[in-house]
Amino acid sequence: MNKEIMAISLFSGAGGLDIASMMAGIPVAVSTDFDSDCIQTLHKNDIFRNTEIIQGDLRDIKSSHLKDITLKNKADKVIVIGGAPCQPFSKAGYWVGNDTRQGINDPRAALVDEYLRVVTDVQPDGFVFENVESLLHPTNKSIIENFLKIIESSAYSYKVIRANALEYGVSQRRKRIFIIGTKGTFKSDAPIKTHCAKNEVDKTGLNPYVNAGDVIAGYEGNEYAEAYEVTLGGTYHDDLCQVPPGMNYKALTAWAGYENPKFVADKRFWSFLLKLSPTEPSWTIMAQPGPWVGPFHWTNRRLRTPEIAAIQSFPKDYNFVGNRRSVQKQIGNAVPPLMGKAMIEFLKESLTSHAS
Repeated sequence: MNKEIMAISLFSGAGGLDIASMMAGIPVAVSTDFDSDCIQTLHKNDIFRNTEIIQGDLRDIKSSHLKDITLKNKADKVIVIGGAPCQPFSKAGYWVGNDTRQGINDPRAALVDEYLRVVTDVQPDGFVFENVESLLHPTNKSIIENFLKIIESSAYSYKVIRANALEYGVSQRRKRIFIIGTKGTFKSDAPIKTHCAKNEVDKTGLNPYVNAGDVIAGYEGNEYAEAYEVTLGGTYHDDLCQVPPGMNYKALTAWAGYENPKFVADKRFWSFLLKLSPTEPSWTIMAQPGPWVGPFHWTNRRLRTPEIAAIQSFPKDYNFVGNRRSVQKQIGNAVPPLMGKAMIEFLKESLTSHAS
């Protein structure tokens, strides 16, 4: 195994960023998470056979223990990867006060402190921190300012990257931010984008965005059927059948010219009765969708587990442990591996010398 660089993974979840690291050629020495289903998912997949997997609250896991695992593996360089749970930031939670060890409104936001604690204690050669785009909202300004102040004091150069999963080969509109820090030197301004809108292909030379129909092809058979997918007999099944692929409930409103409006435009959450089009990318896969929240399959059913995993760019035949609700949460909370791969490759480039 190439151990020139190895990763410490925090808040590993179902392993999206861990898979990304391995895809980028950086083995994961240790993965951590507090959720038992996530831990069992990691254990269930052979890709983690050489990874030490630790279940527990990061607040109870010593930085020295994580560092010792990389030393035991004789890693030449170490990176830290992970994204603290994002709920506080998507709901405009923020830190008050200047000391990052105090003044936290939401206890989950304290986990950002724990990420920084590991980085400042271990002093890795680089790190990748992922979170929701709304972390950059003005209400969260103090979080970003404190984060950057701490990593600057630890002598890291950094880039704050706004990214959309679509641009890295994931068939999903999913906006995230990444803070990437290095003790090396960035060789370029940003991670390399591989995909673009169809009308920009000729100009950019990139591949067109990947359509949902392409990534979930092959899962239509009855052998993949799930009880959860059935909408027939449900409150809004007939309405769902009237929504054209690629649209949501607004197709059944006066706004869209629907003859007998069933709903009023902009009175429902945008993902209500949202239906995939096979010829377009998917919308964001949610971790905890409501009963009539999409995206739905264009054949008027809910998406199957291997379909949502494919839309997130998990490897085919990747195994998840838990009930349907748990698996949806694991997949929906994960960093799409292809997106993460681009970010980690960008960091890796800064830590390796180009051949002369």
